[in-house]
Amino acid sequence: MSETTASPVTPTTPDPRRWKALAFIAMAQLLVNLDTTIVNIALPSAQADLGISDGNRQWIVTAYALTFGGLLLLGGRIADLWGRRRTFLTGLIGFAAASVLGGAAGDQILLFAARAIQGAFGALLAPAALSLLAVLFTDHQERGKAFGLYAAISGSGAAIGLLLGGVLTEYLDWRWTLYVLAPFALLAAAGAAAVVREPAGARNRSPLDLPGAVLSTLGLAGLVYGVTRAESHGWSDTTTIALLAGAVVVLVLFVVLQAKVKAPLLPLRVVTDRNRGGAFLSLGLAIIGLFGLFLFLTYYLQVVKGYSAVLTGVAFLPLTVGLMAGSTQIGARLLPRVPPRLIMGPGFLLAALGLLLLTQLETDSSYALFVLPGQLLFGLGLGTAMIPAISLATIGVRPGDAGVASAMVNTAQQIGGAIGTALLNTIAAGVTAAYVDAHAGEGVLSAGMVDGFTTAFRWSVGILLVAAVVVLAAVDARAPGGPEAGPQDAEPSSPPPSGTAEPARQV
Repeated sequence: MSETTASPVTPTTPDPRRWKALAFIAMAQLLVNLDTTIVNIALPSAQADLGISDGNRQWIVTAYALTFGGLLLLGGRIADLWGRRRTFLTGLIGFAAASVLGGAAGDQILLFAARAIQGAFGALLAPAALSLLAVLFTDHQERGKAFGLYAAISGSGAAIGLLLGGVLTEYLDWRWTLYVLAPFALLAAAGAAAVVREPAGARNRSPLDLPGAVLSTLGLAGLVYGVTRAESHGWSDTTTIALLAGAVVVLVLFVVLQAKVKAPLLPLRVVTDRNRGGAFLSLGLAIIGLFGLFLFLTYYLQVVKGYSAVLTGVAFLPLTVGLMAGSTQIGARLLPRVPPRLIMGPGFLLAALGLLLLTQLETDSSYALFVLPGQLLFGLGLGTAMIPAISLATIGVRPGDAGVASAMVNTAQQIGGAIGTALLNTIAAGVTAAYVDAHAGEGVLSAGMVDGFTTAFRWSVGILLVAAVVVLAAVDARAPGGPEAGPQDAEPSSPPPSGTAEPARQV
């Protein structure tokens, strides 16, 4: 039985309120993505207000990343076991409370703790949101539209966060970058409570894999912290190496355990399917380009060009326009008609072209000639590719695995973003230092920074090309709308509950 008794729907009967549900689900995911950048703009003000040292300021970001990245898989499985609607609402309410706590923080410890709590509830919220879409929208035509709107709204969160964070910090106070999240989270919770209904029989009744939960959390958190530390302490730092090596060992043990236990936290069939594996890997690679663009273009506009925080946020609006157009007007429209890899591959190539334009930046480059079209092309390409990628990652799984499959989408993006940011930042910093050492005179630092940024963009272009190759090599050319279930998914190990939809047929 569903956790709610209010008119549950069956998997074969579309929920008449599914489009209203989409609005609140997308709003919730927007909050999670917005939170990754809205606080970044406020870092200097928060540091000065609370007396946070330069060595500790990273924890405003790291505390959130650790709990969010470390708990995603567990959050996805909790959604499968406990119910996605219930997990979704719990995540929203907890996220709102943590946002208020962080805004009211009187010292750095309370702020760090609030950010960690935000991340923990975000790890419940994000996979529950995506898995609700996966079980509510099963028709190929509707699925494309739903995932297009979801990706456009949530994908724009980071860019919107830069603009909103700049406005709030400049005209109000840094604390409002946290306070503002609470009313939106509560609005999404109220709306979701009224219109979201999880299909009957979609829950997973297996017991929770506690050893797997511990290993996955430790491994993912160690990996995120290791690459975050590498950004500030270098890749050769002893502690960094120990953290990364330990994380790899723990994650290997986790995979071995998942292959042996009866009710694994992450059923390996979810990631070993050729299409889903290709989708996870290509998404993780593509997000490196997105995070690199946000990081280096922000520094370029603010430090080199002298833009204010608000103007920097406005300058990122073309990226938002590109993402929304690519998601809703290209990816969503093509998904029901064109094989996914023929959308994803060209999409990643178009995004790479946008970054290639940004490799031509100089200290006096025109925004209109380089930055604006570069963002538009990147946004169009990534938005186009993300729709079939997310659909591939979640379609064809058993209803009871939808949460953990959705968690893997978020995990791939989180790990890709963390590793990519640290790696690209290290490359850019090294190039800048070498340039400054080799040159002298006025403006050398700005020129060195731009040289570092453009080098990082070139690496990002290469990574996006690899993502396109992964798609062409791993994703097969099945019928439009995404792959059908593979053999591992088509035959449940136990009879499905009454009312469960017939498993997707294999082509």
